[in-house]
Amino acid sequence: MVSAVHLIRAPELASTAEYAYAATAPADARLIFLAGSCPLNADGSTAAVGDVAGQAAACMANLETALGAAGATLTDLISTRVLVASSDQADLVAAWEVVRDTLGEHDVPSTLLGVTVLGYDDQLVEVEAVAAVVDD
Repeated sequence: MVSAVHLIRAPELASTAEYAYAATAPADARLIFLAGSCPLNADGSTAAVGDVAGQAAACMANLETALGAAGATLTDLISTRVLVASSDQADLVAAWEVVRDTLGEHDVPSTLLGVTVLGYDDQLVEVEAVAAVVDD
């Protein structure tokens, strides 16, 4: 399967952002809307309690599993939104660094948000995503 995602750089905008500013997919792409990936273990317990980076890693691992079930991979992502239950910018950066490093060169447009609370006990991180694929 060939990736349908085309990342767009805008050289007129700040180069400090660690992601592309936009992305497109062709009209015949199949869009995959993923539920927010949570740091949950298979038994439903929260992974890495109290550890923002550990929870971000668990979210990304779960996101990869969900993508696989939909016939996609991380390189098919067209955007992400990273939610961190914290008002401390260092926590947001810790979560972002895990997401960024997991995505590698496929630096899709992303939004990083601090929120007051997330849905599961002890949950600090959630990663929302959209992917696009062109089926063979």
